[in-house]
Amino acid sequence: MIRINDNFHRLAPTYLFTEVARRLKAYATANPDVDIIRMGIGDVTCPICPAAVEAMKKAADDQSDPSTFHGYGPEQGYEWLRRAIAEGDYMSRGVNVDIDEIFVSDGAKSDTGNIGDIISTECRVAVTDPVYPVYVDTNVMAGRAGTPTPDGCWSRISYLPCIAENAFIPALPTDSPDVIYLCYPNNPTGTTLTRDELARWVEYARAHGSLILFDSAYEAYITSPDVPHSIYEIEGAREVAIEFRSFSKTAGFTGLRCGYTVVPKELKGVAEDGTIVSLNSLWLRRQSTKFNGASYIIQRAAEALYTPEGHRQVADTIAYYMRNARILREGLEQMGLHVWGGIDAPYIWLRTPDSMSSWEFFDFLLNHCHVAGTPGSGFGPSGEGYFRLTAFGRYEDTVRAVERMRQLSVNE
Repeated sequence: MIRINDNFHRLAPTYLFTEVARRLKAYATANPDVDIIRMGIGDVTCPICPAAVEAMKKAADDQSDPSTFHGYGPEQGYEWLRRAIAEGDYMSRGVNVDIDEIFVSDGAKSDTGNIGDIISTECRVAVTDPVYPVYVDTNVMAGRAGTPTPDGCWSRISYLPCIAENAFIPALPTDSPDVIYLCYPNNPTGTTLTRDELARWVEYARAHGSLILFDSAYEAYITSPDVPHSIYEIEGAREVAIEFRSFSKTAGFTGLRCGYTVVPKELKGVAEDGTIVSLNSLWLRRQSTKFNGASYIIQRAAEALYTPEGHRQVADTIAYYMRNARILREGLEQMGLHVWGGIDAPYIWLRTPDSMSSWEFFDFLLNHCHVAGTPGSGFGPSGEGYFRLTAFGRYEDTVRAVERMRQLSVNE
C-alpha cells in the first residue's frame, strides 16, 4: 500500500469545527423539533452588499462577450484590485504598501496555512494559546511541530498563554522562535493589542530575527483609537512581518472566497547555502506554481468594496454584527459571567460557569438553551474553562439566545 504523510496521522481525526458540526448534527437528528441557535462557527448571515453583487453581475456579463471575456488572470491578482487595496487599506492610513507586495487569494485561511511552504521545516514556531487551529495543524502537517505531548501541545511549538490572569496579553517568548503567529483582533478571544503592545513584538522580532505572521482578518471591527489596524503601522514591521487579510468577515465573502496577503520586499530569509533570499519572490513562486488566482468575477466584487457605496454598505454590515456583540456581551455580564471581546471584534469569550469544562458547557448550553458555541479547549490548552460565541448570527436570533441563556442557573 502507498505510504501516507505520517504528520497527518498524528493529528486529531477531525478539525475542531468539523467536530462541532458533527455533534450538532447528531443532536439535531435526535431532537428534530428543537430550534438550535448556532453561534459556534464564525460564518456570516448578512447578504453580500449591493455594490459587490452589482459588480459580480456586470463581471458575469463580461464573461459572455468575447471583447470582455477573462480567462486565466495573474496569480497575484488583477492590478486594479491590488491598487484599490493598497490605496484603501494602507495609503488611507498613512502606510506604504506597493501593489507588487499584495497577493490576492481565496482567503486568509488558505494563506495562513500555505505560507509554511516557503519556510524551512526546521523553523521553530510560537503561537498564542488559545489559538486559531489552522496555525498549529498546518505546521503539524508540514512536520514542523514535533510530537504530541501529554498536555495536548506539540514538542516543537512554543505556546504563549493568553488567559484572564495576564489580561490576555501574551508574554514575549523566551526561546527565540523563528516564526510567531499573531492574530489581532484575536480569534478566538476577541481581545486586542494596543499600538505599544504590538510595537514590543516588532522590536522582539527584529532583535531575534523572527518572522511574524500577522492575521488581521478582523481589523475592520476595530473601534478603539489605540489599536492598530495593520502591523505595518508599527515602525520596522516591514522587515519582520507578513500580514493576512480577508473579505469574509467584513463583506460576507465566506461563500465567495477572497482575501489577500502582504509580503513586503524588505523581508529576507536565508537558504541552506547561506544565500539571502526575498520572501516576496518565494511567495510569488509558490503562488504561481500552486494557485491559478481568484476568479475574475470575485475580484470585481472585492474591488467594488472600495467604492464609496461599498465602504458605506460594509460599514453597515459591521455595525449590525457589532450590535449583536454588544447584546451578547451585556446580556452575559448581567448574568454575572466573566466576558471578554465584543468591543473591537465580533467574538465573545467567556469563562465557563460552575467550574464546567469547555465541552461540558457546550453540552449544557445545547441541552438547556438549544444554543451552540465553541468549546475553548478546542483552541488549545489555555482555552480550557472558556467558551466562544460569535456575533455573526441574525439580530433576532442573538436576542433570543440571550433570553434563553438568562434562564440558566449558573455560578461564576
